[in-house]
Amino acid sequence: MTNTAQPAAGAAAAPDAADGLDAALDRYRVELTGYCYRMLGSSFDAEDAVQDTYIRAWRSFEKFEGRSSLRSWLYRIATNVCLDLLSAGSKRARPMDLTAPQHQATAVLSERPEVTWLEPVPDGRVLPQTADPAEMALARESVRLAFVAALQHLPPKQRAVLILREVLAWKADEVAVLLETTTASVNSALQRARATLSAHPPRESEPADPLDAEQVKLLEQYLSAFEAYDITRLTTLLHEDAVLSMPPFDLWLQGPADIAAWHLNQGIGCKGSRLLPTTANGLPAFGQYRPREDGRPGHVPWALQVLEVSGGRIVGLNAFLDTARWFPLFGLPEQLD
Repeated sequence: MTNTAQPAAGAAAAPDAADGLDAALDRYRVELTGYCYRMLGSSFDAEDAVQDTYIRAWRSFEKFEGRSSLRSWLYRIATNVCLDLLSAGSKRARPMDLTAPQHQATAVLSERPEVTWLEPVPDGRVLPQTADPAEMALARESVRLAFVAALQHLPPKQRAVLILREVLAWKADEVAVLLETTTASVNSALQRARATLSAHPPRESEPADPLDAEQVKLLEQYLSAFEAYDITRLTTLLHEDAVLSMPPFDLWLQGPADIAAWHLNQGIGCKGSRLLPTTANGLPAFGQYRPREDGRPGHVPWALQVLEVSGGRIVGLNAFLDTARWFPLFGLPEQLD
């Protein structure tokens, strides 16, 4: 998955003076956030990492001599920030990485800390706008939940090498300069990273934009079936190996039968929900609002649903339940009247 549209080193010249640095930094904010998100697996950690990168850039700008492009210099700082954050050995995961699937009849909800989980991210925070459809497709592919989860299996430096080489199309010698190592070491790290990803291949899923006619129809059918709470109709849209997960709980269910049984039993409170379409990680998503429990009219946030679609069927239903974090980030309303 190589993006050849953006050269690594010659994107822009350094500003002549620090008073032009703000505008220059803002030009790279989205792509740097995308880079840090792929490294860290957390939308909030990525934002913090970019902010730390800019603080460090301001403090050391007088030492920047323009021997590399400003973009390359910022990526070096951002990489060091991410490597520092990853030095404790923590990595983000999905429920499917941590436990075996449960069956609805015996399912137990066990909550894990927020720092455990791979987080969703709004497309606009991590995907720079471009007129090149092929470039956009590659960018979306590289922030899919499954791909970012697969990256978490890599040691931090291998992760950086693979993202820089395979996603951002940096040359091996450019990555070597950034990481202060040799080109041979970069090539070796890339080979090891590829081997690890081959052992943990990310599940295929299709992007949310642009949608083809089949995808549009599938999402319309899903929205209609879910809002009508017609679980029989909803399960016809699921792949036979479809997965339902609900971070911050480590529970996950597999297969239409268990997913249907969950919605009709433990998840029956979702009956009467309304869905608002959005996108996350380059994938179709919905803000889910459940009816108020106090009986008053209106609906309140319940989950950010991120759907993984492949071959005309839904292969993943990812319900992120911490709506106090996700709805403001995605610009979703606080309630539906």
